[in-house]
Amino acid sequence: MPPPADIVKVAIEWPGAFPKLMEIDQKKPLSAIIKEVCEGWSLGNHENFALQNADSANFYITEKNRNDIKNGSILRLTTSPYQTAAQLHERIQSSSMDAKLEALKDLANASRDITFAQEFINLDGISLLTQMVESGTERYQKLQKIMKPCFGDLLSFTLTAFVELMDHGIVSWDTFSVAFIKKIASYVNKSAMDTAVLQRSLAILESMVLNSQDLYHKVAQEITIGQLIPHLQGTDQDIQTYTIAVINALFLKAPEEKRQFDDEHIVDILNCPLTEMAHILAQKQLRSIILSNVIRSPTPINDEMAHQLYVLQVLTFNLLEDRMMTKMDPQDQAQRDIIFELRRIAFDVECEPNNSGSIEKRKSMYTRDYKKLGFINHVNPAVDFTQIPPGMLALDNMLYFARHHQDAYIRIVLENSSREDKHECPFGRSSIELTKMLCEILKVGELPSENCHDFHPMFFTHDRFFEEFFCICIQLLNKTWKEMRATSEDFNKVMQVVREQIMRALTLKPNSLDQFKSRLQNLSYTEILKIRQSERMNQEDFQSRPILELREKIQPEIMELIKQQRLNRLCDGTCFRKISSRRRQDKFWYCRLSPNHKVLHYGDLEESPQGEVPHDSLQDKLPVADIKAVITGKDCPHMKEKGALKQNKEVLELAFSVLYESDEYLNFIAPDKHEYCVWTDGLNALLGKEMTSDYTKSDMDTLLTMEMKLRLLDLENIQIPEAPPPIPKEPSNYDFVYDCN
Repeated sequence: MPPPADIVKVAIEWPGAFPKLMEIDQKKPLSAIIKEVCEGWSLGNHENFALQNADSANFYITEKNRNDIKNGSILRLTTSPYQTAAQLHERIQSSSMDAKLEALKDLANASRDITFAQEFINLDGISLLTQMVESGTERYQKLQKIMKPCFGDLLSFTLTAFVELMDHGIVSWDTFSVAFIKKIASYVNKSAMDTAVLQRSLAILESMVLNSQDLYHKVAQEITIGQLIPHLQGTDQDIQTYTIAVINALFLKAPEEKRQFDDEHIVDILNCPLTEMAHILAQKQLRSIILSNVIRSPTPINDEMAHQLYVLQVLTFNLLEDRMMTKMDPQDQAQRDIIFELRRIAFDVECEPNNSGSIEKRKSMYTRDYKKLGFINHVNPAVDFTQIPPGMLALDNMLYFARHHQDAYIRIVLENSSREDKHECPFGRSSIELTKMLCEILKVGELPSENCHDFHPMFFTHDRFFEEFFCICIQLLNKTWKEMRATSEDFNKVMQVVREQIMRALTLKPNSLDQFKSRLQNLSYTEILKIRQSERMNQEDFQSRPILELREKIQPEIMELIKQQRLNRLCDGTCFRKISSRRRQDKFWYCRLSPNHKVLHYGDLEESPQGEVPHDSLQDKLPVADIKAVITGKDCPHMKEKGALKQNKEVLELAFSVLYESDEYLNFIAPDKHEYCVWTDGLNALLGKEMTSDYTKSDMDTLLTMEMKLRLLDLENIQIPEAPPPIPKEPSNYDFVYDCN
């Protein structure tokens, strides 16, 4: 007979004694259980004791997490969180260097547990640590030369404990003094600093900036790009990652006026405060250092570095947003002069003096030239740039193309002005629409996603990457226009083809703009037609009535097949990530469906599994019969709790929860869209509900089309009638025999 569900069999350790095997009744108060354990070893004052998990985490057992205890768990009887916190609070103030070092090491480990952290913070432990960083470590400055390893460890454990305590979100970041910020910044600014200290210091600065606008200003005054560059030039990818994370954090929090880029403004990059983010990112030095020391480093780029590079790329794209959303002022002479400059370069004409010829003649000449330049409004082209997006960004791109790729610019303009009106590719209109399209492709103005690692190395290879990107694409557009023999009525069709060419080339992740250009050369209009034809053949749509009837007949079989595949995938299981306040401290848990489809087994993992997860490692169970509903998106309880995640569109799209019993939830954040669809489909199938995900629709179309083609193989080149053939008349008599022999 199985034991009651409320009884858990565990082993409990106590230093210097044999472990005890016990049955814990989960209905009893935890204090009563601890008292019973203490009495077994003749220990008094049971209030000073607590139970811990005897694993690498050593987390305390509390009333909140006691249900996580599994059969066969090993627990440890230890001093209570308050007693441990009080002892460590005293020990880290020891006058003995060795005792202090050991205490800080223990504190760094214990601080990961929120139960302990709460008690230590209640003793004003955070203030003690900050005081030690501000002034206490100075006592050991004299010892640093003769005891450098010991000093580095002392500071490293102090900062590690601080980071772990702050990660629990109990204490506000706004409470820290300028002296503390200066001290942390000094560790980053030193050329030779212990790696662990440097890593923790960078992490602290990043958290300060992200969590407090006031601290952002203070940190930005202490850090310059010249002090961060040496950390990017090293070989430690973790240090490089933390350094780029600090740059990203400062950039993300920078006020709008500090992000704008002024082409005429010259800055000293090495001494530039990080509030001048646009100037820094526009400078060759930082970009080239990231390119050579990070992107082209022999060390493979890990996921966290890829994410930080992606964030940096998105924030760099977003520098374009201001120009993209700025309308041209038709009355602004400086802006009108740019259009005059485009005309001058294209037709090699100088601005005529006011008294040369009649006003009407000059207007006529301007109108003719503006028409050749391909503007929609031939009389006043400034009106073309009042549409946002792309606003003034389109004009910036056109001017850059005219000045830096002058031969190509003149060739495109003159080539099209010599064609018939209906066959010319209008340069002005094309440039405006292309700029708008590129902004959509690069998602200019959108905030970076929490889980994305999708960065493009080629955008780090040029100081004016967007302008160069535009120059390549405008030449592609002109080439595609000629290949399509397009007329003005085909403008939108040409833009669709160009978008497809650009998207397909970007999917291949070219390492440089030249490589991107060569990939586009292979994606001519003819090649795009072949690709489309191939895809069309694979997704051929049969519209005749007999075919539609056959599709309807086959559909339930295909849906059952998809359902079985989803359930099989749930039986294989998936590793899910627990999102914490800091991405680099990922924790994992695993969930799978039992082979008989009656129980969900789940449990925590130390790390992401490389192979199959053993069944006995997943101790928690949830009967499928107890599941009431599947909730997705912003309605999930864990999306309502996490304010930062609630704003993140991508995380919202990957979140789902299982409601069971009265008000209990099992919360998920899928690793990607595919797993999200597999799990939501599978859970809905278990509940007897319809599977409605995008992947189900895609799978249905693919499998249905393949099955239809297989069934119709024998009917190739045979015309299928719209209506069934008529039933023949009955025979005049039934006096006939069919001889089977």
